[in-house]
Amino acid sequence: MRPVLLDYVASLGLAVFEKGDYNVNIIGIRSKDHKPNSFDDRMCVAFKDPMGWMTHTWACTTEPGKYWLENPGNVDGTAILVPGQYRGVYKIDLHRGKYDALCQRNGKVRTYRDDNKDDVVDLSSDSITEGFYGINIHKAGAHSTQVDKWSAGCQVFANEEDFSEFMSICHTARTKWGNSFTYTLIDEPEF
Repeated sequence: MRPVLLDYVASLGLAVFEKGDYNVNIIGIRSKDHKPNSFDDRMCVAFKDPMGWMTHTWACTTEPGKYWLENPGNVDGTAILVPGQYRGVYKIDLHRGKYDALCQRNGKVRTYRDDNKDDVVDLSSDSITEGFYGINIHKAGAHSTQVDKWSAGCQVFANEEDFSEFMSICHTARTKWGNSFTYTLIDEPEF
């Protein structure tokens, strides 16, 4: 039976990948609390394998850390990914030249730009820009408890072991479907 999360994604009019094994659905769920510097969001992967549907969920952040909110690295402000579906935008590549991650290489993303230099996440539709910003999906430290400098807009796993499990799934998916991944970011549902 298809996971409830995928039913919800489909109800938003977004694509759900169901054909074949390891056709991964990568879904970030942004907490409605918007606590700066917290790994209070979820990264989910749902796919079929020979045994049926598999779902994995890990702690992450989909928002920048306090450091970058207060010290934007871009004149337009710190990037915060806009919820939506980014079809085929990601590929396995080196994050900052150091290790395999899902990197924004194949297309543009939309971001809010928070430029008021406080530690409050601002999601104003007037600030949305679109482009190639390097909004990657990567890891923080071994067992990080605060976002700090780990994210200036990226989607970041709190735990290195969780990230390794995620990347293992992505590597298997690449062998079957190629090096192109869709990332879907949604706001935390009410259910």
